[in-house]
Amino acid sequence: MIVVIGATGTIGREVIGLLTAAGAEVTALTRTPATAGLPTDARVIEADPSAAPIPETAWHGVDSVLLSSRAIMASAGDLLAAADRHGARRVVVISASSVEYPVGEPRFAEGFRRLESAAIGSGLAWTLLRCADFDANALSWAPQIRAGNIVRGAYGDAAASPIHQRDVAEVAVRALTADGHSGHSYLLTGPRSLTQRARVHLIGAAIGRELSFLELPPDQIRAAMAAQGLSEEIVARSLGSLAGYAAAPGPTTDTVEQLLGRPALDFGAWAAADAPAFEH
Repeated sequence: MIVVIGATGTIGREVIGLLTAAGAEVTALTRTPATAGLPTDARVIEADPSAAPIPETAWHGVDSVLLSSRAIMASAGDLLAAADRHGARRVVVISASSVEYPVGEPRFAEGFRRLESAAIGSGLAWTLLRCADFDANALSWAPQIRAGNIVRGAYGDAAASPIHQRDVAEVAVRALTADGHSGHSYLLTGPRSLTQRARVHLIGAAIGRELSFLELPPDQIRAAMAAQGLSEEIVARSLGSLAGYAAAPGPTTDTVEQLLGRPALDFGAWAAADAPAFEH
């Protein structure tokens, strides 16, 4: 049994889909089972992992645990202690590349370090997946692109190598189910460095429209994001990372290809698959 904490997030949902398709037993924890939209083959349990303890039934038959939620940084130690008591052997952590390549406000990387430390100190065999920002983060531009051909944002030349959620999920599944990954920290990125302007251009190519990026002052974008109801944490995390990547590009690795035996999926492929989200 594999317990997925962060089941409805970008990576958790993808991992559950891959595991259930392969016939694996999965327990998914979510605060809202009725609206989670998870595969029917998964055992879905209502729980708030950020406020441990969670129901004891969640751990029945547990072998491996996926931690894929920033919300559990404070409770991760207690969660893993419970998993260990119930016989878990492995834990895989979805972490961030900023742990290894600092960018943005230090408090965010420190949160991931605490999550990693909880796994390392748990007594379970641990694997850390330090991920670049996800291709899917570009969905934040969807309302602007549906409304017109200009994306307004800060730091248009900020460059990093975004990663497809499928690549992270496939690596996570291997680490959850196969030997040979214990004690490893994997830095996972997409195959090439792309500025924000380049990502917008690739989305335009996917939907058959000429899109452009209009750079505006960070304070103006900060105010606009806050007006949209985004939390202070999301705004600070996003703009802080972009400021750092404008000063120096984020890392690019071939770790996905080494682990999966195929090249990492390109941002253009992601944009083509998610094109409907950006169309009028």
